[in-house]
Amino acid sequence: MDVIINVNKMRVYDEVAKTTSYIGAKMPDAESYDHMFTTDEDRLMLERFWTEAASGATEQLKPFVSSVAPQQVSQRIDIESDYTVRLNISGRFNTAMQESMETSLFSYFVNFVISRWCRLTYAEAEAAYMADAAGALSDVMRKLYFKKKPTRP
Repeated sequence: MDVIINVNKMRVYDEVAKTTSYIGAKMPDAESYDHMFTTDEDRLMLERFWTEAASGATEQLKPFVSSVAPQQVSQRIDIESDYTVRLNISGRFNTAMQESMETSLFSYFVNFVISRWCRLTYAEAEAAYMADAAGALSDVMRKLYFKKKPTRP
């Protein structure tokens, strides 16, 4: 059975901007907000983090990957290059899990990008966001391996 999962890059960047804005607003000094918040001008740097996240996701999913949208490392911002992966999985896969898998993969991308951003701007938070990213990707893998009980004809 084939399952297609898509992670929209623009939605990820919007979520990264919201989260970094929130982190910056909650920091004690006034300059932290401008320092932490990702703006449109920061997207070229985020683009590299997006590509790293895509590579990591593909590596983890590789036992199931039948095709994946290419993610080019470039010197420009390509908002249109979503992460789309086609997975070849067991016919006993519980299709009710697909939406939850998409949500977890989206969370992986958001947390991975934020962790890389925090490496530059707020190192104390990097490990927590990387742990959240790893947990989200692990959740995707657990759902991929979960199978419905066979039914008798």
